[in-house]
Amino acid sequence: MNNTFHWLDVVQIAEALVDAHPDIDPLTIAFPKLKSLVQALKGFQEQPGHPSNEKILEAIQQAWIDELK
Repeated sequence: MNNTFHWLDVVQIAEALVDAHPDIDPLTIAFPKLKSLVQALKGFQEQPGHPSNEKILEAIQQAWIDELK
């Protein structure tokens, strides 16, 4: 079973961020910091042709907010 994920796995990333960083409010985090937090998650692997961009980071931030509700 493959336990890796990449930038397009927005919900999985959000779930991992909730678990890894319960003390961080996603509304207060800047995108460069968010990008580094995602890259540091266990199981995260960047895929060729699927780099992060502002739209993906925004989707991850929103999914993280939704996970906390």
